[in-house]
Amino acid sequence: MPDGQENTRSSGSRTQTLIRSAGHGVGKAMLRAPWLWPVMRGPVRRFFDLRAESWDARTVESDPGFLLPMATALTHVREPEKALDLGTGTGVAALLVAREFPRCSVRGVDISEPMIKRATKRIGLDPDGRVSFRVADASALPFTDGSFDLVTQLNLPPFLDETARVLRPDGYFISATSWGERTPFYVDPTTLERTAARHGLQLVASGQVGNGIYSVFQPALHPPG
Repeated sequence: MPDGQENTRSSGSRTQTLIRSAGHGVGKAMLRAPWLWPVMRGPVRRFFDLRAESWDARTVESDPGFLLPMATALTHVREPEKALDLGTGTGVAALLVAREFPRCSVRGVDISEPMIKRATKRIGLDPDGRVSFRVADASALPFTDGSFDLVTQLNLPPFLDETARVLRPDGYFISATSWGERTPFYVDPTTLERTAARHGLQLVASGQVGNGIYSVFQPALHPPG
């Protein structure tokens, strides 16, 4: 292999390692010190703003199993009336929810405006107009308490305060990652389960499928006081 190609691959590998390490740090911070998010929000937004144009090529188009953990998790929930997809990116997970539940109204939010613009272009795939997207921060959602009976997130650090707030008492929360520990915003499932319990969310299903993992939660009957 020519030295130039070898150096390029080595540099790319180091970059991916740095991105994954930074993402793991953000995920842990959201569980242990969520008040740090205002400091992290700007750099995270810029990261995704710059990658919006190529995001699908990096993810769903290059990995046939990208949505598999989310698709599997959806088999564990009742058909919702209203669903919210956090960190929706280009909208692929939100549209998956809409396809799986044809009577459900789906909202997708993301802090990156370029991502939301790309997601909105996908609305043509939803001729009934059940899906819409908007720029919003998952740490301060523009929805009233108990607005949704399904909240989903794929490859996103958890924002459990807001997730629990907008979830209906009989609703479901799904957290899934496409590549397990190789996912930048990866959170250990045991740590996620323990922290979710402190927010009144109990684990009802989990599993590994392909390279990814998923966890399904519901509000606990007797949340911690």
